Amino acid sequence: MLKVFAMIRAEFARLWATPMSRLAFLALMIVPLLYGGLYLWANQNPYDRLDRIPVALVVADTGVTQNGKTTHFGDDVADNLIKDGTFAWQRVSEAEAKRGVENGDFDFSLTLPKDFSEALASSQTDAPRQAEVILTTNDANSYLATTIGTQAAKTVQTQIVATVNKQAAQTFLDGLAKIRGNLVEAADGGTKLTDGAQTAREGADALAQGAGQARDGAGELGTGLNSLRDGSQTLAGGLDTLRNQTAQLPDQTRKLADGAAQVAAGNGKIAQVGDEVAKASTDLINQIPDARAKIAADLASAGVPADAAQRILSEFDRVGGLATDSNSKVQGVVGQLDQLSTGSSALAAGSKTLADATPQLAGGIGQLADGAGTLRDGAVRAADAAGTLRSGLDTLTDKLGELGGGLTTLHGGLGTLTSGLSDGAQQIPDASITLRTEQAKNISNPVNLHSTAVTSAGTYGAGLAPFFVSLAGWIGIYALFLILKPFSRRAITALHSPIKITIAGWMTPAILGAIQMIALFGIVAGTLGFQVSNPVGAYGMMALASVTFAAIILALNVWLGSVGQFLGLVLMVIQLVTAGGTFPWQTLPAPLAWLHHFLPMSFAVDGMRQLMYGGNLEAAGHDAIVLALIALGALVISALGVTRMTHYRTLRDLQPSLIG
Repeated sequence: MLKVFAMIRAEFARLWATPMSRLAFLALMIVPLLYGGLYLWANQNPYDRLDRIPVALVVADTGVTQNGKTTHFGDDVADNLIKDGTFAWQRVSEAEAKRGVENGDFDFSLTLPKDFSEALASSQTDAPRQAEVILTTNDANSYLATTIGTQAAKTVQTQIVATVNKQAAQTFLDGLAKIRGNLVEAADGGTKLTDGAQTAREGADALAQGAGQARDGAGELGTGLNSLRDGSQTLAGGLDTLRNQTAQLPDQTRKLADGAAQVAAGNGKIAQVGDEVAKASTDLINQIPDARAKIAADLASAGVPADAAQRILSEFDRVGGLATDSNSKVQGVVGQLDQLSTGSSALAAGSKTLADATPQLAGGIGQLADGAGTLRDGAVRAADAAGTLRSGLDTLTDKLGELGGGLTTLHGGLGTLTSGLSDGAQQIPDASITLRTEQAKNISNPVNLHSTAVTSAGTYGAGLAPFFVSLAGWIGIYALFLILKPFSRRAITALHSPIKITIAGWMTPAILGAIQMIALFGIVAGTLGFQVSNPVGAYGMMALASVTFAAIILALNVWLGSVGQFLGLVLMVIQLVTAGGTFPWQTLPAPLAWLHHFLPMSFAVDGMRQLMYGGNLEAAGHDAIVLALIALGALVISALGVTRMTHYRTLRDLQPSLIG
């Protein structure tokens, strides 16, 4: 083992032998520090400095006028963008923006065209269309700036959509609240209308009942008039017979006196019935105006259309006219009946003197016979008028029954309408203005993204640190092998111990690489201030990666010499793209993604991430074991190469190197 340390000490002495060698050694030692430190410093957190990126903002929007109010959505969006301050927004004209993007004064531009507000407001019209936001980029300025501009435009689009959705939702909710108020008012009106229909139905029922009573009275009147007609016909026949038998009048004076007394009594009863009929007819006529006024009022309160109400009243007026005519006839007949009663009484009184006044009585009998005929005719006409009155009252009763049925249907329909209106109003939330504003805000942006992270790098630079630290470790070892001897030819000749020679050749760059990693860890965790969850483990992974890289490059140099050194550069380039340090390795083409699972830098990057960000220690341990096995395998391969050299030399070993 002492010989191994002696070989290491000899190699350090060679590296420190002259001022130039010392300068070269120090320069190569700081190569990984410059690479890793400067790159991570430059990209420490670029997203915090996006406000330095110059962006042109063009607002050509002319606004839109709605309900007499002009709104400029473009100005509102521009004010919000400038206030947000994500970029260095500069509000310029279209010509200035175009010129600035072309010559690099602006990384990109965002234009709100002149119909921007009009297009946003078109959603409320019958010709809706989308509003445009015009993004102008120039990859000659910066491709990443173009990518950032595209994302910024999408963010602006999302903000605009949220604003428009909020306004649309607010309008919808306000309209819904107004509809609810109207439904409540309509339900109240429906309730009142239902009550009015109920009152009208009750009035129609009462009117129908009154008409029925009038019809019954008209029936009784008709019966009495029929009796009067029959009596008057009998009277007329008797008087005719009396007139024919006038010649025998003296002999039958007593009989006539008795008959006259009977006739007087019957006529008195007829006159009494006639007076009752006249009184009933008069009462009926007197009730007609009040009944008509009540029907008109009930129809109006029930909301029956004016034309339908007028038809009903016209029918009632027709029947009333018939009743009035009948009343006039009845009154005339009753007057005649009164006259008949008076005449019969006079007849009874004068029958005693009839014998003495036979000639005069004969003439009187003739006149009486004529009057009886007239009475008979009047009674016939009165009976016919009473029939007409009853028929009219029957019609009126039927119409009033139909009206009552219609009003019942109307009452039921109004009840259903009122219930539907009330249910509809109850189904619409009774939201206050404040609540509707909150609801509109939530509808415009219903989802809040809440991010949780198992681990967090913190900044963009910290996210790249594992990759660039690993890459710096490889570059550092690669640069050291430019001045380090991978093995001692003198030791090969003298010692004939391949394992010791291999260990000595590996430990020198391994020690220097570990020292480089100490300095680089100080820059990462100290100077740049990146958070390291497991400092000891993170440095251990850095050192393990460095000594593993040293073993690999040693094996390449032992077996291939300068060509192997060149292949170390090629292997670095391959690992640069397969380690998955920037984009996920799953995005690589299939052959490169396959290589990701076998190259050491992939495990170094993954292990550094787990230990820096506080990830899975078991995964980090697995990465460490793989790196250790790769290092051991590379040392075994190197030892085999040294063993070959200790036993024999080939002609290739004597030839000069192709490189260097």
